[in-house]
Amino acid sequence: MIRNRARPKRPSDPRLKRTPTKPAIAGNVKATRGDWLNAALGALISDGVDSVRVLTLSQKLGVSRSSFYWYFKSRADLLDQLLAYWREKNTRFVVEHARLPAANVTRGVINIFKCWVDDSLFDPRLDFAIRSWAMLSKKVRKIIRQADEERVAAICEMFRRHGYEAEDAFIRARVLYFTQIGYYALDLREPMESRLSHVPAYLRSSTGCEPEPEDIAEFRTYVEDRFARVSAPAFGGVRRTSPGAPIDPG
Repeated sequence: MIRNRARPKRPSDPRLKRTPTKPAIAGNVKATRGDWLNAALGALISDGVDSVRVLTLSQKLGVSRSSFYWYFKSRADLLDQLLAYWREKNTRFVVEHARLPAANVTRGVINIFKCWVDDSLFDPRLDFAIRSWAMLSKKVRKIIRQADEERVAAICEMFRRHGYEAEDAFIRARVLYFTQIGYYALDLREPMESRLSHVPAYLRSSTGCEPEPEDIAEFRTYVEDRFARVSAPAFGGVRRTSPGAPIDPG
């Protein structure tokens, strides 16, 4: 009868005692946090918030769903970051331009008009996508309302700095801002030259003052320079060819 002999212990391999670490992303996964955010942004703008799904985005990016969780806790986390991006982009630039120093009220209003013709400052399609989302979410509806109030307040303060009474400044700010939001909602498509031809009247309507020719010329130059850099934005009814500026991939 053969008895099993105890096998001698082999010397332990020190490589097997290393503390386990978080596995690296597979070699074929190349999507960054910015890639995920930009894909989500494009989906939100083109198809609405219901299209912002991890599986759909991963297929679009050609990566595994698991890589999503290296950057985001959940889909809700991704949606919160899209809202933060929208607030930082669209609201911040309107507020900053309303606060820019201006020699007169006409130039103050032109500073705000620049946001309407430059989607690196204000992306109307993103704004419209967030407003559509708000129809499905009380949380987003509240955030939209806060953003509108913040933008109007900044424009109101611009009028106040140029000597308008509080009530007059507030109403002018509301008319200026909500008229533009209405253009976006109606998706008006008018030739740029046609829109520019009405700028003096828009300025008179907004300020009650006759604009200086040099102020009109300065705005026209800004728009023409913008045209030279991107495809056909249109004052009032802006049409953009890209879904907003890319998000920093950091």
